[in-house]
Parts: sequence; structure tokens; C-alpha cells
Amino acid sequence: MTLPAETVTALARELYDARKARRPLRHFSARFPQMTIDDGYAIQRAWVRLEQADGHRILGRKIGLTSRAMQLSSQIDEPDFAPLMDDMFFAQGGEIPIDRFIAPRIEVELAFVLGRPLRGPGVTMTQVLAATDYVLPAIEIIDARIEQFDRESGKPRKVFDTISDFAANAGIVTGGRPVKPDAVDLRWVGAMLFKNGVIEETGLAAGVLNHPATGVAWLADKIARHDEQLEAGDLVLAGSFTRPTPAVRGDVLHADYGALGTVSFRFC
Repeated sequence: MTLPAETVTALARELYDARKARRPLRHFSARFPQMTIDDGYAIQRAWVRLEQADGHRILGRKIGLTSRAMQLSSQIDEPDFAPLMDDMFFAQGGEIPIDRFIAPRIEVELAFVLGRPLRGPGVTMTQVLAATDYVLPAIEIIDARIEQFDRESGKPRKVFDTISDFAANAGIVTGGRPVKPDAVDLRWVGAMLFKNGVIEETGLAAGVLNHPATGVAWLADKIARHDEQLEAGDLVLAGSFTRPTPAVRGDVLHADYGALGTVSFRFC
């Protein structure tokens, strides 16, 4: 880490306040050019502590930047991750207040629900599949408490900013048909994302590190360095296999996973 502890605490408070007030922040990486990935995760953990002080709980994790294209554009050679807090879960088929977000975008993913803990290092994809109770379709709502593009320069935020900002996660909607991880070849699970009845994106789960369970194994190893593990009952979003789709009030989002069913909601 390069940032002093008091700076980490202050930046976490800025993010906490920005989420509540729906006011995006300028890039931390511009204010602190020496910032590192470890600084980003330190800010993220400090923000989690603020949410936990409000009584919120961690119900799982999300993995981001799993596609090669996204890693290259973010100048990073590995995914990122963040917690899923209990107030980020929304019911499928209902209405979600868009006032909960700043600039929501939609991604299509698979969610792994664990039946037993996973602790790194050395977790394998096979161990992930054995520890998974079931897999189900999911839509992730991502947001930008730190601006995606700077309001003056137009420059994109850096990965340090994204990591600080809960890896951009803001909401999750699950639905469809849960399946055992060995019931289908998860690499070939596909989805079509519709917005207001028009197909916006399509993709295959193999786009996530060649197999979505690979990301879960990576995550278990990554958090082990902080003496953490994935717990039984945790829901892990394995990473998007479509590009983010922007949405506004009134939009109806519908992800069709074929044999695995559908996930849908409307922004109100």
C-alpha cells in the first residue's frame, strides 16, 4: 500500500456518502497517482466496515474483469472482486427503483451458491464444482460511485478506482432454474439480454476465463491472503459474459438463458 491509513478511511467515507447521495466522485487515481491495487482493496474493505456498522451483511462476492478484452482495456492481468451486501439483492420479476443508482448498467452472469466452504490457496475448478450446491442465472446491476469517465477530461477511470468502488457492483437479481454444477456443461450456458423487447447482447459462459468456475477458484485463492474464505451459503457472481448495457427509468430487462429459464425486472 502507498496511501496512509487515514486517507484510505477518508476515501471509503466518500464512497459511502456518494452511494447514499447518488453523487459520483472524481477519480481517486487522478488525486493520488501513486495509488495501487492494494490501496483499492484497502478502501473497499474500509467501505465494507462502514456498511457493516449500519447493520448490513455480506451475502457473497462478485468477480469482475473476467474477459480478456476487459482486462486489456483496464490494463490489468487478472480479475477483480468485491462483496455482495444484503441490500444489493432484488426480487426477480418486480420493479427496482432506479433512484437507488447513479448510472446503472446491466450484465449477464451465472451465480454459484456454495454448499460448503472454500479456502485457498490452491483451490481448483474441480473443488469449486464439488463445493457448489447449485448454479443459477443472474443479472448484475453495476454502477459508478466513481465516474466511469472523468467529467472534464473524459478519461476512463483506472482499475484502482473500480476496485475501490466495490468493483462497480450495486445490485443482483437471480431467477431461472437452479441446476447442479454437473448437470450441464457450464461453458456452453448461453443467454440473450433483451431491453424493452430488443436483443442488446448475447454470450456464452465460456467467455468467463474459459469456465465460470475458474473465477470462483481464483477468488478463493485471492481472499486467502487476507485470512478470508468463501463460506457455505455464499452466492458468488462468476463474472459477466456480455458487455454492460446501460438502462434508464422505465426500461424492462430480460435475460433468457434457454433451458435454465429467465431473469427479468423493470426499472421504475
